[in-house]
Amino acid sequence: MVLIVILSLIVLVNSVFAVRLIRDMIKHKAEIMKEPGNNFVMAIYSFFLFLASTFGISDFAISMACYPKLKWVGAKKMPGTLNIQCTIPAAVMALAYINSIKIDLLTLIVPIICQMLGSYLSPRYVVKLPANTIKKVMSVGLFISAGFILAGKFGLMPSGGEATQLTGIKLVILGVCTFMWGALNNIGIGSYSTTMATAYALGLNPAAAFPIMMGSSAFSVPIGSMQFIKLDSYNRKITLFTSTLGVIGVLIAVFVVKSLDLAALQWVVVVVILYSAISMMLDALKEEKEIKEPVME
Repeated sequence: MVLIVILSLIVLVNSVFAVRLIRDMIKHKAEIMKEPGNNFVMAIYSFFLFLASTFGISDFAISMACYPKLKWVGAKKMPGTLNIQCTIPAAVMALAYINSIKIDLLTLIVPIICQMLGSYLSPRYVVKLPANTIKKVMSVGLFISAGFILAGKFGLMPSGGEATQLTGIKLVILGVCTFMWGALNNIGIGSYSTTMATAYALGLNPAAAFPIMMGSSAFSVPIGSMQFIKLDSYNRKITLFTSTLGVIGVLIAVFVVKSLDLAALQWVVVVVILYSAISMMLDALKEEKEIKEPVME
């Protein structure tokens, strides 16, 4: 019964988001194809981005690494684009993968509500940040993403415990942390890895951690994304491709490919992420230095 309610609410929340996204796309249809990016390349990219994301390769990290180099999305619109472009594919992932929930109801509801609150409150502040600050934060987000991948490769990630229920201070910590992850998700620091690491560190077993991770994102991302749509802070063209072909990538991954050898791909992704993080941080520091230097007469 709980599973049916949660899945129904995921469909409801994401349907409201989809309606708002479609209305915004229709309203700005003349502008969409004028945005930068080759249509064919974007279509192929969107398909493989979320095929890989379904197997655990962060779409946030890949997009943050690629978009500045491809000049598809500027720094100011990057946070909104990262969230909006993944909303529908992430909802499809959640619906496809949350087949059983062996977890205490309160332990599931608290992080979902807290992450939703963090995701709802932060966009209005994110859009006011200078582009240079956003670059720095995204650079840190890339380093964190690379760190999680490397930690997993070397067995340094918490492996979780046996608990399916948290109470007292542990439940409070989970709520506070997921609130922060929901807020930081809107700046480019993806919440999947951080939520999973928090749940494992508090002793939850992986079976319990997974619905928390997927459920929190399936609810919080559309909430934050609707704020970014309202604030007109995202790239519509790439979002159009990810919301259609990205979903096909998810479905192919779930029902056709089933599994994928990620070992070599993860190392390639780490190298790309670290290169992008370093170059983005150096670029931000260079711009900051140029602003601070006095103009010589």
